[in-house]
Order: sequence, then structure tokens, then C-alpha cells
Amino acid sequence: MLKMMLRPRWVLALLLALGIAAAFALLGQWQLERAVESSAVVERPTEKVRPFAGIADPDRPTEQAVTAQLVEVTGTVVPGDTVIVEGRLNDAAAGYWPVVHLEVTDGAPGGLPVALGWAADERAAHEAADAFERSIDPAEPITFEGRFLPSEAPIAPDHEGDPFSMQTVAVAQLINVWADYDDRPVYFGYVTAAEAPAGLDAIASPPPEQEQQLDWLNVFYAIEWAVFAGFAIYLWYRLVRDAVEREREEQQAEAEASADAA
Repeated sequence: MLKMMLRPRWVLALLLALGIAAAFALLGQWQLERAVESSAVVERPTEKVRPFAGIADPDRPTEQAVTAQLVEVTGTVVPGDTVIVEGRLNDAAAGYWPVVHLEVTDGAPGGLPVALGWAADERAAHEAADAFERSIDPAEPITFEGRFLPSEAPIAPDHEGDPFSMQTVAVAQLINVWADYDDRPVYFGYVTAAEAPAGLDAIASPPPEQEQQLDWLNVFYAIEWAVFAGFAIYLWYRLVRDAVEREREEQQAEAEASADAA
């Protein structure tokens, strides 16, 4: 094989195969550059505060386009419906969220959970929630500014723990603990308040990361060119191997002919 590869015709064939492979590799690199250049960054103006009206509709899922949008929502807080959600992280520290029941008045009517803030221990969360309810007039609308997020999935409490404890802001679970809440409309999302009332820390709610979409068609073409480049080298190898086998067969035939003549 090595002797055959070093013959001038096959050395020239190898140079040709390498040239073709290099051309295919350059085409593949060009396709990758096109994929990166044409990749679209999905930008959503989440950091511009928008009125809550029109952001979402009651009894319908939260759309991806408005997820994590900063909103301003007005409504009346329903006293006695506040729940404490445990296990909420704030800068990697676990704690508690007091979540109030807000009846929206500046959009389509419906119940909307609002997380007031974060506390390191449950007692502080309860005390802050009670103080907040005492400081407001249930009949007077109150405005919250914060980030609108989709409802979370409920998590069943531990068998040995409190059966009424909550670890997620799950609207489907909240409407079962809100007093006298029947089949009235409800938003399948919640708002994390930007400013926390006294006794609570503001909830860390960073903006969503920008999504970048690659042009996968160009990536596929780049992979194809890489395969073609490898195939060019393989084709040269197969031709050399076939030439060696053909030469062996000819030598064997000549040897057999010589033996028959003798």
C-alpha cells in the first residue's frame, strides 16, 4: 500500500483529493459563518413597564411573548386570602413569599396572585403580610409594579409536613384556598412586586436571557461539506487499495501462467 501511495500518479491524485477536501472545508466554514451571521436574537422589551390590561386574559395560559414582562397592575387586595409560599430563593438564600390575592380592576376582571416580597423565616413573612393587610383599605384599589410570570405547577407537600404548605405559586392550588372563590375568572400567572412592603426584601427577579436562534439549515449544509471533504480523502484511499489488489491479482495470474508453462 505504501509503495503504491508513493507512486507519482497517486501522489498527484492525493494532492487533487486534498485540494477538493480543502475546498469543501472552506465551503463548510462559509456555511457556519452564514449560520452565525443570520442567527436571530429574539429580543422582547420586557424591561419597559406596560399596563397589565391586554398582557394576558383570564382563564387562558400565559403566552411566551409576555413571560417576565414588567407590568403595572391595579386591583383590590382580598383580605384573608394571603398565603405563604416556602422554599423561595433570593440570591441563593431560601425563604418565604407572602402572596396576596388581587382582584384586577384595570383590565379584564380576574384573580391574580401577587408576591409581595421575600423573608428569611416564616414568622417574619406572616408578620409582614399581616401588617400589609392592616395598612390597606380592601375597598380601595392598589397598584403594583412587578414582573409577570406564568403559573407554576403545584407540588404535593411532604407526608410528614404541613398538608397545607405551598412550595410554588400555583394558581390551580391557590384558588382552592382563596375563600369563597367559585368559578370566577382567574389569571394563570402571578406578579412579583418590584417594591416590597415593610418587613420584606424585594424579590430578586432578573430579566430573561435573550434567546438566539441559529439557522440550522446552514449548519446542516456545513456538516454536509465536512462529510464531502472526508469522502474525497476516502475515495483516494479506496482507489489506491483497488489498484494494489488489482496489481496483486495480475501478479498472481502471471505466476500461475508461468507455473503452467513450466
